[in-house]
Amino acid sequence: MKANTEKFLPYTPEVEAIRANEQEVSAQLADTMRRISAAVGDQFRHTMRPVHAKSHGLLRTKLTIQKDVPEQYRQGLFAEPGTFDAIVRLSTPPGDLLPDSVSSPRAWAIKVIGTSEAAAMLPGHEQHHTQDFLCQTGKAFGVADAEAFLKQTLFFEKHATDSATLKEVVSTAARLTESVIETVGGRSATLKKLGYPETHILGESFYSHTPLRYGNYVAKIAFVPASENLIALKDKKLEHPGDYSALRDAVVRFFKIERAEWNVCAQLATDLEKTPIEDASAVWPEELSPYVTVAKLTAEPQEAYSAARRIFVDEHLSFGPWHGLLAHQPLGNINRARRLAYRTAAAFRRTQEGRADIEPTSIDELPD
Repeated sequence: MKANTEKFLPYTPEVEAIRANEQEVSAQLADTMRRISAAVGDQFRHTMRPVHAKSHGLLRTKLTIQKDVPEQYRQGLFAEPGTFDAIVRLSTPPGDLLPDSVSSPRAWAIKVIGTSEAAAMLPGHEQHHTQDFLCQTGKAFGVADAEAFLKQTLFFEKHATDSATLKEVVSTAARLTESVIETVGGRSATLKKLGYPETHILGESFYSHTPLRYGNYVAKIAFVPASENLIALKDKKLEHPGDYSALRDAVVRFFKIERAEWNVCAQLATDLEKTPIEDASAVWPEELSPYVTVAKLTAEPQEAYSAARRIFVDEHLSFGPWHGLLAHQPLGNINRARRLAYRTAAAFRRTQEGRADIEPTSIDELPD
């Protein structure tokens, strides 16, 4: 399918609509995330991320920018052909360490290392040369704006220290109920979140959900399986879904011998009505603007999870939408709220655990 290249939405500051209560909502979100970390930290005697606490794969990868990218898509990090090292963290959304039988959507965070020293960076990230993209399964955010995101996070706080047994019962019941609903042709977004199918995490496609500046344009980003071995894992059931670390074990087994490749894709916005910036729950129509491959990401066989890697990535690194190039500034109400919230959560976690904040300058810093 050919993209409609005639009327992509140009980026200007006016594509965003700032609300009067954003600072208040952002502060409440940051405080809620801090409280989740504190409560779970007290329960486990270890402070973790308030979201995406449990990692399942920690990958050394290589990002290769394509040579034959259409002109409109040659922007920011993807402006010129080249190769970058990158770290990928696979995770699931809850803010505590649950058995993988408590099945939830899967998430992907990537940190690209070694961006151009001449490139302008986002405020607060000026001294670094990395670019993060945060993605999850599904093509849009679960809620439309920061106020709804705050309500969702307050709900998570209320249930953050529920027993793993209770959460497993809820997750299983949600999956069973959803299967009944789908049998009669219905769908339930809420149940989808509570009981995600127990499938292999490497068969998933991951989407940025929220828009970002894409140089002269506005886009969403996706990481989509490209190699046949990843494509074969789509909807593949986990071998031992009841195991505490079923997802991690599946990733480790795969990368013992396998090489993987993903397409890195960009979907450009066309207009503020059909491809809105401020409504993060909106799926942008692909018939107006398809996802176009702008780069390849590869991972060679490796030890995909080790104690040393877990400490380095989970304890010392943070991934955030505001880590990156000015050319990829996060856009929209939710992203503006995430700026303070994510930084506050990361700082609290590091302070509580006495861990240094590391922003890598070389892939060699990632332990084998």
